[in-house]
Amino acid sequence: MNAQPSSPTTPSTRSVDPLFPGRTFVSTVLDALDSKKTMTGELTSKYLQRAIMAGLFVGIFFTTYFAIVAAFSTAGTPAWAPAAGRVLGAVTFGWALVLIFYTNSELLTSNMMIVSIGAYHHRIGWARSLRILALCFAGNLIGGLVVAALLRCSTVTDGMVLEQMVAAVQLKTGYLQAGAAGVADLFVRAILCNFCINVGMLMVYNGKLTNDFTKCVIMVTVVFVFAFLGFEHSVADSVLFLIAGLHGVGDPMLEVAAVGVILLGNFVGGGVLIGLNFAVMNAEPHRADTGDQEERPGSRGDRMD
Repeated sequence: MNAQPSSPTTPSTRSVDPLFPGRTFVSTVLDALDSKKTMTGELTSKYLQRAIMAGLFVGIFFTTYFAIVAAFSTAGTPAWAPAAGRVLGAVTFGWALVLIFYTNSELLTSNMMIVSIGAYHHRIGWARSLRILALCFAGNLIGGLVVAALLRCSTVTDGMVLEQMVAAVQLKTGYLQAGAAGVADLFVRAILCNFCINVGMLMVYNGKLTNDFTKCVIMVTVVFVFAFLGFEHSVADSVLFLIAGLHGVGDPMLEVAAVGVILLGNFVGGGVLIGLNFAVMNAEPHRADTGDQEERPGSRGDRMD
């Protein structure tokens, strides 16, 4: 997730263009991008702190997901219990995105969408975009490592919880051991994951929603979809690998390779299918019949730093 834009003009106060309604979303994203450029240039340490907070939220809530699944998978539970545990766990995990949004923390996957829109509109170069993404991912990993270290010193993940985590690690790295078909499966799951996440951000930033409860429901729902269906999130999976790794579980080389595939898939899902797609979709073409070359908010041709 990204920090909310610092501009005094919020999505709810902007008029929505009837021909290009998505332009409000693009304009809001560009405002958020300006804040990120400032943060990663002049306030890098504070930007990292925001990214670390997102990693903490993901680590704690992903652990909660596995704890709930484990609680519904003990011996003697009814046949429907494991499915119910996955539902409840996925719903609970969704609140991590809500906390990230409302605390202005920084999550890698939605930043993929933001820098893609900014690059299309010439508001940022790809080198600066990679800096933003790299700093964000580093902060997310540090936050996840803090959670992993704390859990290693506790009994929170003992027993069935750790067993569920180990099974998940084996499943995620197992895709790579299944050859090209497995890699393709992992890649597609990563695409769909970040498509879901950024559909949620699209709805939150589209200028039509002013009710916080509705925004929360949307964010929880999109995370529920990817968590329940087993889509792959680069930050969540990295944190899982860190937690399991500190318990002596997993193959680091396979895990790094898996995260690499997931990162690429997440970028396609969020950066291309949502970011670039909506940037192009809502870029108003110049009107040859009037010679009107005026650029409206969110139209291509803005500055690049």
